[in-house]
Amino acid sequence: MSENVYYSAKEFYAKINQELTIRREDMVILVCSIVIACIGLNMDTTPVVIGAMLVSPLMTPIQGVGMGLSLFDQQMLKKALKILLIQIMVSIVTASIYFFISPISYASNEILARTLPTICDVIIAFFGGIAGVIGSRKKAMNNIVAGVAIAAALMPPLCTVGYAIALKKMSYFLGAGYLFLINCFFIINATFIGVQVMHIPIRVKVDSEEESKMNVVIVILSIVVLISSIVSA
Repeated sequence: MSENVYYSAKEFYAKINQELTIRREDMVILVCSIVIACIGLNMDTTPVVIGAMLVSPLMTPIQGVGMGLSLFDQQMLKKALKILLIQIMVSIVTASIYFFISPISYASNEILARTLPTICDVIIAFFGGIAGVIGSRKKAMNNIVAGVAIAAALMPPLCTVGYAIALKKMSYFLGAGYLFLINCFFIINATFIGVQVMHIPIRVKVDSEEESKMNVVIVILSIVVLISSIVSA
């Protein structure tokens, strides 16, 4: 990779680590993107949903989790998980409040589309995650990460979970929650692999047995999620 185009492995690590911060501005952006996505889902308007995904800040902590796991960096992993969980909670609460007060209560096609995850969602999330790692490592501004956010559709499933909570629809809750889990897990998985390929020297040294256990756990979890998505399809 050209040093003029891409961050070095150390610079990329520092970039992701620096971005793993809870900022007031990011939380405001998150709430705004959730409200926009909810309106798009509610009104069955695809361009509005896409616009909400473009401004969503969910991708950074997901990549942080993948990098933290790959480098056995517990501090980065804990920080990324904390931010991700806070963002998920804020998103679901915001979406639940919106759909609770919204006069339109029927499930639009955009909402229904987020309740039936399939094997295609696994493939999109994984290859999107690979593209996301490459895009995040580029120094220049690019639309790769934004494209991944749209393709993997992280925001709409969370909004649909809020819809399900507000209207007490358990089947929608399970379907949308599972779709979000698929997207998160396989983007993390792709980031995990991508970071290992980069050979970042900051990686914490662990014995081969511990590393093998980590890899086995990830493979088993991947198979479980994969099988479930095939059954759902």
